[in-house]
Amino acid sequence: MAKASFELIEALRITARNIESNPVYQWGHMGACNCGFLAQEVTKLTKAEIHRRAMESYGDWSEHLNDYCPVNGLPFDDVISQLINFGFSINDLTHLEKLSDPKILQSIPLAERNLHYNVRKDVVTYLKAWILILEDELITAVRLDSLESVTVA
Repeated sequence: MAKASFELIEALRITARNIESNPVYQWGHMGACNCGFLAQEVTKLTKAEIHRRAMESYGDWSEHLNDYCPVNGLPFDDVISQLINFGFSINDLTHLEKLSDPKILQSIPLAERNLHYNVRKDVVTYLKAWILILEDELITAVRLDSLESVTVA
């Protein structure tokens, strides 16, 4: 799972908010699906540009992630590289597209766990659960004894 950081958590938070509020969520569109919305936030590319880059080779997000090569020069691999450099792994992205990470799913109450990867509210539920896990990891990693004392005026 992605290494918890403030920036990564904020990107997921904004992505969840954008999916929840944007009327153009469309799982079959490479720039307006689960990973597409995250890619928009991280890369600052438009949904149209992400989709255009994806269409220069075959496949959906899962196939692109499976075939990813950081040095092949394909425009969509550059999108994936930016997501990886930001802190996400290929596994994170593969799981996001299908809402399938076991750790994230286990953290969701059983009655709400039957998520459908192409349903907006289910994607938002998954992202919010992921955010909570990363926030817990970040809090656990903070060591108060290593912080310098700060004087507040």
